[in-house]
Amino acid sequence: MKAFVTGSLLLILMWLVSGCGNYSRSGLAPEKAQAVSAMLRSQTGSLTREHEDRILALNPGHVTGSDVRQTLAGTPAPHIFLIHGGQAVVIPCMVDFAKFLKRLGYPGAALKNPADGTYTFSCYESSATIAGVAAWYYERDGLRPMMVGHSQGGMQAVKVLHRLASGTPLPVWNPLTWAAENRTDISDPLTGQPRPATNLKISFTSAVGSGGVTRLLPNQWDMTFRLRTIPDSAVEFVGFCKENDKLGGEFYGYGPANEYHSGGRAAVHNVWLPKSYSHTSLPYSMHLLADSRIVDWLSAYQPANQPVSRPQEDRQLKGNTVNVLWAAENWYYMKKHWVLELQALIRARRELVKAR
Repeated sequence: MKAFVTGSLLLILMWLVSGCGNYSRSGLAPEKAQAVSAMLRSQTGSLTREHEDRILALNPGHVTGSDVRQTLAGTPAPHIFLIHGGQAVVIPCMVDFAKFLKRLGYPGAALKNPADGTYTFSCYESSATIAGVAAWYYERDGLRPMMVGHSQGGMQAVKVLHRLASGTPLPVWNPLTWAAENRTDISDPLTGQPRPATNLKISFTSAVGSGGVTRLLPNQWDMTFRLRTIPDSAVEFVGFCKENDKLGGEFYGYGPANEYHSGGRAAVHNVWLPKSYSHTSLPYSMHLLADSRIVDWLSAYQPANQPVSRPQEDRQLKGNTVNVLWAAENWYYMKKHWVLELQALIRARRELVKAR
């Protein structure tokens, strides 16, 4: 036991001295913020009735590469919050994943922070701020955002879910001015009615390598006993575990104590990744696009959709397939909820038009 505690403390010390992965953010001037907001709106434009019908005809559970290129291209998309871990050296990992998503067809504007051009959030930033930004995006786009967290970033993603589920009034946070707005309600774009920002649901969330000795860090103390419980603010959640993950797992091996469970109605899946994947570099994904066969496999990937699964890499794939299962699972659920959110928005807008 003494050796375990000593080893844990050494890991924490190494974590802290290796470089803090935080941002010093500042907002745009009001005039510039308005101009950027207008530009972002113009990038997606309005959809024709025929285009909307094609989106409504998509099967969210089987979104092909062709569907992304021919039907989803040019449409609005839920903003994705990529939350990196505690070290500055892991930021490029998440930036790499953002570029991977862009190459696969996800809109870059839905991945980037508009005020400073960054692609990620830090696990040290306020969970209330991230939740407030999520409410801002939902009010503007009508699409419930997504979150992907790596290491401590996964803990932060779960913390955001608990903040949204708390019922405590949540200030709306403007990502353009980088300041809280003087309100805790938003106008729901699907109903036209006011609603508390704190009642927002996140359409898809994933966390990988989140837990272990990093729970002992002061910024994570409040997650000690609730990290593995996913509240109803999540629509669908995937928790990734990795065998022998010294930084991200409380118990080595396939210990069920590392797995997540639903605290209510959230759909929760646990996916065990190969132990050969590196904890630190897990989000790296751009290398997977170098081989067209891997790209085709990613586009056609279907998860087990079970509470606990241990998928295997396709042995017929050649080249560098490191992290392919993590990337494939995330991309499947992102496509799924991109379509679901668009379909819900289209149907809601049509109902509002009928009601007038």
